[in-house]
Amino acid sequence: MKKHLILFCALFLYANVHAQNPKIDKLEMLFSQKHYKRVYRKANRLLDNPEYDFSMMPTYYKSLSLFQLAQNKYWFGRHDQALVDAKRLFLKVKNSENGQKIFNAHMYEIAWLKEDLISWASDLKRMGEGNKFNEVQKVIEQTFGEFNLAVLPDEHSHSDESIVVHTEVGTVRSDIIKEAKRYIGVPYIWAGASPKGFDCSGFTSYVLSKSGKELPRRSSDQYSSSNKIKQKDVQPGDLVFFSNGQGISHVGIVVSEKGSPLTMIHASSSKGIIITNVEQSTYWSKRLKGFGTYVN
Repeated sequence: MKKHLILFCALFLYANVHAQNPKIDKLEMLFSQKHYKRVYRKANRLLDNPEYDFSMMPTYYKSLSLFQLAQNKYWFGRHDQALVDAKRLFLKVKNSENGQKIFNAHMYEIAWLKEDLISWASDLKRMGEGNKFNEVQKVIEQTFGEFNLAVLPDEHSHSDESIVVHTEVGTVRSDIIKEAKRYIGVPYIWAGASPKGFDCSGFTSYVLSKSGKELPRRSSDQYSSSNKIKQKDVQPGDLVFFSNGQGISHVGIVVSEKGSPLTMIHASSSKGIIITNVEQSTYWSKRLKGFGTYVN
């Protein structure tokens, strides 16, 4: 009788933890809102709660929050084992009995996390932090290498003919867009800044330099030094910036006209230089930070 009671309690706990759970739902919501420190703290508390001994979800969200927090240099300075711990916890979930089901149900989060880490690695390489870059690159390969995450789940790309720019021929803005479209299909390369391969800010700085505009090399510096504009005033040739919650992490060149769905040409880590409708992409629309221009 005692054995049956213990088995019943175990199954009850398992069913409740794996069913819809408000505390797990809260972790998912906070993570999507980029409240990574809160996710980290709440996941730790759940891991200390015996009711969650049968669930891998607190471990999963602790891992993801550590990956994101590690990108903050101040936080990482106080938690220098964050990447090691994040990878260990992620692989623990992966190798668990329900790991594949968890990853299948959260493939968006995993794909987005990989994109953020690739942007971080590119920034590290550009800044000459070779040892840190190698560490992050190795973690990306070891953690996500077996996943078929070559493309973000909602990354919508378009051919260069699908976006029509109505600016007058010969203007600076039309010249920027024409130059940018020349490189559609060029691959993404960490810290790349030439037609052999670009990263996001390498692409924007290279393209705008052809129109006599000198930009800083990093996306965060491009944002800081640009003239800020509101979305309603954005025109083709302006820049659109994104943040992963740890600062500016991506930049693209606006190709859409005023009043049209916000569309950019940019260096995607999965597909190289492409045109993407920001408003149709959950990943990019959630990370939209602001707009800046170098065009008078």
